[in-house]
Amino acid sequence: MTFADSIKSCISKYATFRGRAPRSEYWWFYLFNILMQFVVAVVFAFIGYVFGDYVGMMLSVYIGLGLYSLMVFIPGLAVLVRRLHDTGRSGWWYFICLVPFIGWIWLLILLVTDSDEENQYGLPVY
Repeated sequence: MTFADSIKSCISKYATFRGRAPRSEYWWFYLFNILMQFVVAVVFAFIGYVFGDYVGMMLSVYIGLGLYSLMVFIPGLAVLVRRLHDTGRSGWWYFICLVPFIGWIWLLILLVTDSDEENQYGLPVY
């Protein structure tokens, strides 16, 4: 799946928690979010600097990043759940990240694991 295809897929499946998402879809959407956060921070920093001082600039960056985070929270969570489905696990496995010290590492390993066979969540998506 290409960069543009994964963005379109994640946005079109805004709140779809059923089905599967291949590795490429999840990680391309993750990269898109990182890039967009940078763009939002720069734009809002410029706006804050023009209309205020350093404190206004920082405040506008926080507001901009907060609004962007609210906009992509549901699609990000949905693609994460679909990615876990692709590995044959329930979306509830996301909460493994709450385990101290090793939870995030475990979740990362689950997210990079690929699956080419059919499982209870359907056929693989390419």
